[in-house]
Amino acid sequence: MKKKIHPKSYKIVAHCSCGNKISFYSIIDSDIYLDVCNKCHSFYTGKQRTLISGSRSERFKNKFDVSENVLL
Repeated sequence: MKKKIHPKSYKIVAHCSCGNKISFYSIIDSDIYLDVCNKCHSFYTGKQRTLISGSRSERFKNKFDVSENVLL
């Protein structure tokens, strides 16, 4: 590598809101703060919330309180 053309890298720590700390090298000189990381994000943890909703007709009936016995 050529000398004096590459930016200086610093070891920094990324602090997550869950308490996890990740250390790595960056050209930024200060620590960073994250909202989510791979330890607390639902995609990586496998704790995704799945919304199982019924068919369109069931949602309509629930929304407008339509019973099965009503003749149209």
